[in-house]
Amino acid sequence: MPAVADMFSPLNANQRRFVDAVRAMGPEFQRRGFANDAEGKFPAANYADLKKHKLHAVNVPTRYGGLGGSYMDYGVFSAELARWDGATALTFNMHAATMMWSSVIVDDFDLPAEAKKKHEANRAKVYEKVVNEGAIFAQPFSEPNSAAAAGRAPFGTAAKRVDGGFIVSGTKHFASLAGYADYYAVVCTEEDKDGMHDVKNTVLIAVPAKANGVKLFGGWDVLGMRATDSRSLEFNDVFVPDENMLMPPGIYYQAAVKWPHMFVSLTPSYLGISQAAFDFTVAYLRGEAEGAPPAGGPRHSAAKQMAVAQMRIKLEQSKALWWKIMHEARMNPTKEERLRAYACQYTVMEHANEICQLGLRVCGGRSIFKNFLIERLYRDSRCGSLMLPWTAEICLERVGRESLFEPGEK
Repeated sequence: MPAVADMFSPLNANQRRFVDAVRAMGPEFQRRGFANDAEGKFPAANYADLKKHKLHAVNVPTRYGGLGGSYMDYGVFSAELARWDGATALTFNMHAATMMWSSVIVDDFDLPAEAKKKHEANRAKVYEKVVNEGAIFAQPFSEPNSAAAAGRAPFGTAAKRVDGGFIVSGTKHFASLAGYADYYAVVCTEEDKDGMHDVKNTVLIAVPAKANGVKLFGGWDVLGMRATDSRSLEFNDVFVPDENMLMPPGIYYQAAVKWPHMFVSLTPSYLGISQAAFDFTVAYLRGEAEGAPPAGGPRHSAAKQMAVAQMRIKLEQSKALWWKIMHEARMNPTKEERLRAYACQYTVMEHANEICQLGLRVCGGRSIFKNFLIERLYRDSRCGSLMLPWTAEICLERVGRESLFEPGEK
């Protein structure tokens, strides 16, 4: 069997270290994935292994005891993780994104001295919980009214300021890590003095999972990403102290406008799934995948060779575009860079499913059995285009409109 190839090159020292660490655990993660998918069980054992290698702090800055991975370093790590288990990578992104938003994103803003001092104290406590206590942060984003997550309306989940903190109330669904996380990094709207909601008053607050008033409800029996435990959450007058603010007030809204690449952190999960589908298909046709028929006529078929070529071309297109936009991730990107980020999100998510479709077709009838990895990858891959805030449809709308209209034009 050919050696496992790197998805990207060249890798820097951090990326090499992270990829090698994941790859050493990867086959076991992949093996566990079958049972986790069948039972809808969260991959807790995978998280335990990540913590043993301190990888849960992969992008916590080194000055706080983390591994100090950059946004690009994290993306390469996440793609390799998804190559072995998509549900682990996708859920871990919610944790890693919270760490990034409170560090890299906030640091790009010129905060008043007092706000900067307060945020520094808050995030130091958060990172201490992660590094020394192994705390994991979910990031429940979606709500029954999808307009908020898409950026078209204030979040319905409200944070009312009281002495010493906030009272948080509302409902979140598609809340990955719902039964596992130690904290929920809740995106919500701070009410003004008249009880009104404004999208500019969006705040990010860490709600302890075991706080009074936090309720987990509903089921998670879905097509793909079945091991993410993305049940719904209800917050009923939950008190959260000031020190649990993960971003200074008003910064989330500004970041969503000025730092749009913050939302492409989901794409590495689906790049990894794409790579896994290609890897499996090649191994299957070579007779090297467990349970596959011996290598023979199929890999000599011109039709199958052409389909494998199509898979590889789509995979390379996705990886190349992603590599490009990640090097452009920064505050205040140009119009072209922003549109390229939308195009990348769309391309990665749609290509992931197209690659898996081709893999199923090429491998043939046996591959639809659940003991073959490609069957699960196919189901998981369909979920990417549906994920807010940048669904495939939203990306298409923005690319089209913003190509034709300049700001202020109607």
